[in-house]
Amino acid sequence: MTHNTKIDFIYLSEPDMIRAGVTDMLACVNTMEEMFGLLYTGDYRMAGPNNNSHGAAVTFPENPTFPNMPRHSADRRMMAMPAYLGGRFCTAGVKWYGSNIANRDKGLPRSILMFTLNDPDTGAPLAHMSANLLSAYRTGAIPGVGARYLARKDSKVVGILGPGVMGKTTLAAFMAVCPQIDTLKLKGRGAKSLEDFLGWVKTTYPQITTVEVVDSVEAVVRGSDLVTYCNSCQTGDVSVYPLVEREWIKPGAFLAMPAACRMDAAMEQGDVRKVVDNTGLYLAWHEELPKPAHQHVPLLGVRFMDMVDEGTMTLEQIEDLGKIIAGDAPGRQNDEEIIVMSVGGMPVEDVAWGTVVYRNAVERNIGVKLNLWEAPELS
Repeated sequence: MTHNTKIDFIYLSEPDMIRAGVTDMLACVNTMEEMFGLLYTGDYRMAGPNNNSHGAAVTFPENPTFPNMPRHSADRRMMAMPAYLGGRFCTAGVKWYGSNIANRDKGLPRSILMFTLNDPDTGAPLAHMSANLLSAYRTGAIPGVGARYLARKDSKVVGILGPGVMGKTTLAAFMAVCPQIDTLKLKGRGAKSLEDFLGWVKTTYPQITTVEVVDSVEAVVRGSDLVTYCNSCQTGDVSVYPLVEREWIKPGAFLAMPAACRMDAAMEQGDVRKVVDNTGLYLAWHEELPKPAHQHVPLLGVRFMDMVDEGTMTLEQIEDLGKIIAGDAPGRQNDEEIIVMSVGGMPVEDVAWGTVVYRNAVERNIGVKLNLWEAPELS
């Protein structure tokens, strides 16, 4: 028997990714919704013994003893996020990135990401692609999926903390599923990031006719139908995480939180519905992290797990977005309930959106074909 041992794959630069549709937010939201269906039925694998791990990170010491070793700072890490996703995707992949907040002083993004897509049978590479936009759009799309099921249909006012990339893609996802949005409230730290964000909104979403730059987190939340915190924050001290208070929140608001956040005692009460994007992800974090886990991963879903430990919440009270999408749990039930959703970020999202973009690129003849080998030297 003869075998074809030749392996080719394609390289997709960031401009290639754009041409292949990586910035099509509505398509991304729809893809993420499909991905949640596979998560709920179990047709996926991520890292770790429970197959639900976020990934594996390399971190650095506060005072390295070796002269060339990086020093710990906010958001400094190297990270690998592998996953397999079934269904019509039936692919595997890994996102690898380095992150350093000081990159911004060099005119670079905080994180620089690449994604490799593989055949799940042989492990052969299908594509190696620029992943900053891939990651940004799949992250932003998750609040959009949540809003499709959990926000009021007449939502008009969006409040955003953090006018960066994540704020842009989350707003794009909200706009894709809530067509009545016409008002934006925005808080940021730097004049340049605010100016950039406001210019982008004006160009991209002329239907947003009212834009207000506010000077407090409370002002972001008050009166908003949709709220998201997209800020960067040093982990370890929960008291510095941005607060959300129950008294600030409009009846019927939906809060999608993909970044650091803490809640006041009233928010932790049972009358506020608490949703996560994948219960297994937070169970995995809870197994992996020292306690209280919220000190180490600043997402609300991790705080929910700490509350289970404290006896102030039961695991059954944590609602799973996939279960809601599948129709096995209720979405929004009335116009008054307040719903907060934790967005953790999962490598299956990269695999789902990366597969769609890759297949678009193949269909449209986009990218550079590269050869791994005609035949392996060692086999």
